Amino acid sequence: MGGFSLPVVADGFSFTFEWGNIPSCSDGSPNDVTNPIFTLSNVPTGAKTIDFELIDLDVDYDHEGGTATLSGSNIIQPGAFEYKSPCPPDGSHVYEWTATVKNANGDKIGKATSEKEYP
Repeated sequence: MGGFSLPVVADGFSFTFEWGNIPSCSDGSPNDVTNPIFTLSNVPTGAKTIDFELIDLDVDYDHEGGTATLSGSNIIQPGAFEYKSPCPPDGSHVYEWTATVKNANGDKIGKATSEKEYP
């Protein structure tokens, strides 16, 4: 599952991700899997949660996402939430995670995206 993620920085916040050990999928029927490993940089002060959403940019398909609670680490390990895995039926596609950082009141205080090809 090659390639590298390209972070897009917004308000100084950025992140990269690694697909991890998700089941191989190429039949167009995504699996429910746990989140990839996210490595965060410049997380805004006061951040409590991050909402993640995955989109297949080649076909504009929403793979859903979830919310991770921040614990002071700059790494979010698998198991914070489940989403529908990448599963392109016709070769590699480019996928984009969007991360929206929120404070304790639920206010948006940062946002960034990161893209990677699968497989």
